[in-house]
Amino acid sequence: MRLASLRTDTVARGGGFAALALILGALGFQYIGGVAPCEMCHWQRWPHIAAAIIGIVGIHFARGKARELAWTVIVLVLISGLIGLYQSGMQWGLLPGPSACSGHRFVLGSNMVPEVQCDVVTWSLFGLSLAVYNAVFSFLIAGLGSFALLKARNAP
Repeated sequence: MRLASLRTDTVARGGGFAALALILGALGFQYIGGVAPCEMCHWQRWPHIAAAIIGIVGIHFARGKARELAWTVIVLVLISGLIGLYQSGMQWGLLPGPSACSGHRFVLGSNMVPEVQCDVVTWSLFGLSLAVYNAVFSFLIAGLGSFALLKARNAP
């Protein structure tokens, strides 16, 4: 299938399934791999969840709005990637983090430091954290989706 023959609803659906794959991967790391997510990890998940719902389910109700929904899916995936990039910058010590989930903050009403801090890498592969991988894959998905959408024809 050539890009010129893609339909906008196919691009939206593909972006939705790609976002769903990233969510399922994150949940696999959490529940199978035992990697507890930090607060910013949850922030990165919400745009992917919205993109998956819009791209997979919402496109069936588009009625002439497939291109707008496809762009919405792409923007949501891009937002998650930007959050991942920001968290990566925190983990590398290049950017300041929100005090709510970085540094040595204490949980209100207790003397315990939270288990998972956003600026601490809890899992890495080749020296890259899950936040970096989310950013890379999200940017790839958004870039490919944008390119495909610019080449795609409108759905009937």
